[in-house]
Amino acid sequence: MPKILRVELTSDQEREARKRLRALDLASGTRLRLECIRLMGRGLTVPEVADLLECKDVTVRGAVHRFATGGFDALADAPRPGRPAVVTREDRKALAALLDESARQGRTWTAAALRDWLAAERGVRVSAAWLTELLHRDGFRWKRTRDTLRHKADPVLQQAARAELEDLRLYGWARIRA
Repeated sequence: MPKILRVELTSDQEREARKRLRALDLASGTRLRLECIRLMGRGLTVPEVADLLECKDVTVRGAVHRFATGGFDALADAPRPGRPAVVTREDRKALAALLDESARQGRTWTAAALRDWLAAERGVRVSAAWLTELLHRDGFRWKRTRDTLRHKADPVLQQAARAELEDLRLYGWARIRA
């Protein structure tokens, strides 16, 4: 039978837990572990906390052991391996604002043009393919546009050009002497 774990929080620790839980940029794993400690401090058992937070007993026990060895700082997620993201959340918000405003104005963007804008305005260098992936993750969709000037053409000039071409068109074969 597993050992019964208990967590007793002082009033200062309860305030600290509530303060940390109010942070908007808190990672989901850290938030879950903080909630485990907060609920365990209120006298709930491991299975009750796991049921409330819809996680496994092992997760709750792991949070309690982390808290017992290192306090609140030990509940944070470990650093992620790999290179930090080049395109930050603020850059993605700026891109979203640009695309929303451009959509209202009827302007379209290519991934290469957005990449160039990002480099010029925000100083961020990224490939067009990766930028396309990030925009897709943010919920943006795109479709292939057609390059045409048909909507700007003057019908009168078009008719005159057609008439001129008809006059120049050769019917049948003719030998051109050099």
